[in-house]
Amino acid sequence: MKFHRVYVELTNICGLSCSFCPPKTLPTQTMSLAFFETILIQLQPYTKELAYHIVGDPLTLSNLDAYLNLTYQYGFKVALTTSGYFLGKRDLNLLLHPTIQQVNISLNSYNKNSMPLSFEEYMRPILELCKLKQTMRKELFINLRIWNMDETQSEKNFNATLFSLLEKTFHIPLPLDAIYKERPKSIRLEEKTLLHFDNYFEWPSLDSHDYSEGTCQGLRSHFGILSNGVVVPCCLDKDGIIELGNLHVSSLDEILHFPRTNAIIRGFKAHKAVEILCQKCHYKDRFKKENDDHSNL
Repeated sequence: MKFHRVYVELTNICGLSCSFCPPKTLPTQTMSLAFFETILIQLQPYTKELAYHIVGDPLTLSNLDAYLNLTYQYGFKVALTTSGYFLGKRDLNLLLHPTIQQVNISLNSYNKNSMPLSFEEYMRPILELCKLKQTMRKELFINLRIWNMDETQSEKNFNATLFSLLEKTFHIPLPLDAIYKERPKSIRLEEKTLLHFDNYFEWPSLDSHDYSEGTCQGLRSHFGILSNGVVVPCCLDKDGIIELGNLHVSSLDEILHFPRTNAIIRGFKAHKAVEILCQKCHYKDRFKKENDDHSNL
């Protein structure tokens, strides 16, 4: 059993209240460094890539360098996701750490909060990081995420301001109307620095009245570990509703072979969502084409 990536939530502290995120229901928690090391040891047979994210922003951690150093020591690569809000409070060289292979910055978090920063103050360290990466560590990927392109919640005025700034910084045309019409998945700003587009997504909830079957990448390409040690089948189960097990109680090897885990895996292989949360999750609709292709085999 191998996974492309495992999402490890170092902390569920975000420091912001984005309007597109549901409120946090679990108590505030940060994974201890000692417990994190036990997780790294157990993950070694399963993956070589981690994502420091489910909810929470790893840049809220004053000792993030210690987590990065341990991750590097055990031979993992990291994708780090941040709102960008805390970049101005950190040494940007930290994000050039050799264990980090990708930094994702959610730019649309700016206009979905009441930040005590001007847009220019918010963007300044982000653009400084892009410049620093080009001179110090060109192999690092930076994804500037604009996940607000859906019809109902699109933020055209914000995007127009953002695109104008990026045009001046990277000397590349970013025509607003053409981008909205053509809907590219990404635009290359410079080497390994991308502007990445997508729609807002709806977090799965047991309160949803929708229901559908389908498949998912959960427990196929990835799974998640919450900051409290709970193992979940996918990166969208932020509240641990589908608690496969807890690493404070059971080993990862045991959890990944528990009956509940195996039932989910078998169900998705048959394009069936066996868990109620999965049945009510809209994100799996993104895999519908794969479902249709499967049904035609």
